[in-house]
Amino acid sequence: MSYLSVSTWSLHRLLGPLRWTGWDEERRTHVTHVQPEPEVFSLLELPRELAKRGYAAAEICHFHFPSTDPEYSASLRRAFEQAGVAFDTLLLDYGDLTSQDPDRLEADLEMIRKWIVIASEAGAKRIRVIAGQAPHTDEEAIRRSAGRLVELAEYASRFGVSVVSENFQALTKTGGSCAKLLGLTGDAIGFITDFGNFEAPSKYEEFRAILPRSLSVHAKASYDENGFPDETEFRRCLEAMKQSRYDGAVVLIYDGPGDMWEGLERIRGIVSDYL
Repeated sequence: MSYLSVSTWSLHRLLGPLRWTGWDEERRTHVTHVQPEPEVFSLLELPRELAKRGYAAAEICHFHFPSTDPEYSASLRRAFEQAGVAFDTLLLDYGDLTSQDPDRLEADLEMIRKWIVIASEAGAKRIRVIAGQAPHTDEEAIRRSAGRLVELAEYASRFGVSVVSENFQALTKTGGSCAKLLGLTGDAIGFITDFGNFEAPSKYEEFRAILPRSLSVHAKASYDENGFPDETEFRRCLEAMKQSRYDGAVVLIYDGPGDMWEGLERIRGIVSDYL
């Protein structure tokens, strides 16, 4: 049965600083860029906030973690358990499995393995790993990414965590490239369908290639300058989801202006018709 979830990206102006990961070409290492944001409530307080508002689950972007210490992860796990809210997915927002720079590739793989352990310690069911930054037309890059995703899935299984990828970034820009990737990974990984990451008008048909393998749907609308969704287009995406018989987490994504909780409520009212 489908259920409502929310991504911390939908609350990114409320949860404190964002800690973006990047690659420093000159220093040949990862760097973290901190983007200041107000902390209206902490990540540890998030599960209770979500429970009060009737959400069943959450997905947390890695850049919202203020600490990666095991003690903090254990506290986050307890906060979800006490609130009765599921921590479905840790969304790792960095990494390039298609990099042909051996130093960067190894550093990225090591970082992904680190976050797999963090996901396990924090109680996440799965971790989203970006398939790659190579062009979606690069068949060899799709094969490289598939092989590395399978290896990471095998590693994650030791920690009780599943690996999923998403139609996110260059390699998985089209339904066709996503289908090729999933054909090569078999049952090793799951997937996330994001409404906003394919291009119209072909995207509604492209959803058919990935929704059957998806464990999560990012219900992302297009918003106007006042934060109101394009309801007609949004419902067309939701209708494609319904027709696919998708049955899982429907994750609300709001990144428009104004109050983020109010923005979430506007799209929640539309999504509720399709649960």
